[in-house]
Amino acid sequence: MARGKKIYEGKAKILFEGPEPGTIVQYFKDDATAFNAEKKDVIDGKGVLNNRLSEYFMTGLNQIGVPTHFLKRMNMREQLVRACEIIPLEVIVRNFAAGSMSTRLGIEEGTQLPRPIVEYCFKDDSLGDPLVTEEHIAAFGWASQQDMDDILGLALRVNDFMSGVMYGVGIRLVDFKIEIGRVYDGDFQRLVVADEISPDSCRLWDMETGRKLDKDVFRRDLGNLTDAYAEVARRLGVMPKGTGPQKPTLVN
Repeated sequence: MARGKKIYEGKAKILFEGPEPGTIVQYFKDDATAFNAEKKDVIDGKGVLNNRLSEYFMTGLNQIGVPTHFLKRMNMREQLVRACEIIPLEVIVRNFAAGSMSTRLGIEEGTQLPRPIVEYCFKDDSLGDPLVTEEHIAAFGWASQQDMDDILGLALRVNDFMSGVMYGVGIRLVDFKIEIGRVYDGDFQRLVVADEISPDSCRLWDMETGRKLDKDVFRRDLGNLTDAYAEVARRLGVMPKGTGPQKPTLVN
């Protein structure tokens, strides 16, 4: 299945024109970045793991009726997705205090929140993806009130699904971020979960030891990032049991 010309290159992925109108090929890079790309490295195998894990989560969401842009995995690093208009927001769902929330509000990291808290950040790396309110979103026309109601519903459904999946394999879903896209069928618009869902976009802690199994391993120099992501993949059955962490063999 041939891909077309490059459309966009971001920090972790490259987008190409897809083989059919309305499709895009999403290529997962091995690049790792943190602190708005102030810290960078290339982590061998990271893109392969994120491709497989994002496929796993997006497929699961599609199966329970949560619409996503995911169509199918093409190979070890590429997947075919629907073209969509990305709403310029990062939608963050927090179950436990961590990262910027702990810093902003002075809440000890790991504190369970009274309920899932949904936050929105304006997608702009040059501004540091600032936190915004629904007032900002409405005033600047990034999304309508109906969109925001739908986005909140999607975010909480993703949280329910992800929390349950992770709990089943002994991992605590601390928080995660998603992006939402608009797909048009004639005059009809619907919202879908877009971009990716992977350890790059989640905080995942082992429930017994507290070991971090997400990009904080890279942010905070806590060990080998590929080992952490491979552990998540092994527990979810994306990789066969008994596979060594140094040279992960992934299921095709």
